[in-house]
Amino acid sequence: MVAFVGESGAGKSTILRLLPRFYLPQEGTIRINGRDIKEYEVSSLRRSIAMVNQNTFLFDDTIYNNILLGRPDATSEEVMAAAAAANAVQFIEEADEGMDTFVGERGDMLSGGQKQRISIARAILRDAPILILDEATSALDSESEQAIQNALAGLMKGRTTFVIAHRLSTVRHADKIIFLKDGTVIEEGRHDELVAKNGEYARVCSIQFGEG
Repeated sequence: MVAFVGESGAGKSTILRLLPRFYLPQEGTIRINGRDIKEYEVSSLRRSIAMVNQNTFLFDDTIYNNILLGRPDATSEEVMAAAAAANAVQFIEEADEGMDTFVGERGDMLSGGQKQRISIARAILRDAPILILDEATSALDSESEQAIQNALAGLMKGRTTFVIAHRLSTVRHADKIIFLKDGTVIEEGRHDELVAKNGEYARVCSIQFGEG
């Protein structure tokens, strides 16, 4: 897992929008398995990437169909398995029509945590080798966040994962943390290494949970 941290506007989301070619880099190259991403068909490239964002987009359709967007040819058993892996089964079973419950315009009938679990189920169903988590838990209360973190832990297994987070507690165990400021990488390393440097990362740690 590679985590990008820094203040709002530092360029974290912009960097990760380069990977699925929403933007093209002005300089240098981005490679997947040694191959420049410009050599991939955009549709093929994006099929290999699953994203879970802070603002989950849901269609005014059923829970089932919103999960199915992850892989439209999936079986009902695969959709149910994805929902279970996302810790979504309980609230789905409690909904009036279960999987056939309509979520409303942009998912307005659901809580933030419920929408995120549908988004995670969609990503699980997609089964892509690359995962991007962009502030996936920042808008949730602590109870919802823990449930989502448990679901994300299962989703990240065996995948190349890029994470954007404001809450450093969610990225302390990342293989690499990259600290951005004004669009520039100013520090990178593991959590303990960056705390020991007593730089910008350590300063933010001291603010968030008393380290540094």
